[in-house]
Amino acid sequence: MKTKTIFIAFFIITTLVSYTYPSLGQEDVDEEPLVNPGREFDTLDATSPTSEEYNIDMAENLPPKYKTYLETCMRKMMSIGIGKCGDNVLKEILTNEPVSRECCLKVVRGGKECHIEVNKLMFRLYQLKRFSFKVSFKINEVWNRCSAEVESPSSSHDYAI
Repeated sequence: MKTKTIFIAFFIITTLVSYTYPSLGQEDVDEEPLVNPGREFDTLDATSPTSEEYNIDMAENLPPKYKTYLETCMRKMMSIGIGKCGDNVLKEILTNEPVSRECCLKVVRGGKECHIEVNKLMFRLYQLKRFSFKVSFKINEVWNRCSAEVESPSSSHDYAI
């Protein structure tokens, strides 16, 4: 009885393995390759960088003048307290959820060029790059909405630029 049970277990395991790895039971068949030889094949050897490595490499490869300009913009924006608002601006760009009037004021104080360039940089980061082809219009849209809201006649003296 034990031998019969072992034989049945072996048969079931062998059957399951053959379904899992059907190529083990087949002869080599001349099929079209999954990847074309040459350049496409060579790219398979390259290891994919982690998102952090990608972001560091991207930042290191920015032109020095542009890097200095972005650092100046970021310092300027942080000095007016745009840190948390920057996240909200990013959220507006991605989800159409408008930022507050106070955040709009900070964005406008930072300046249009800084707003645009910092957000362009954000969408070059690994985590956001898949949206980059869709956002340039949205970045301008956020700026236009914020500048119109801040510069509207109904602005109180507290929000004056």
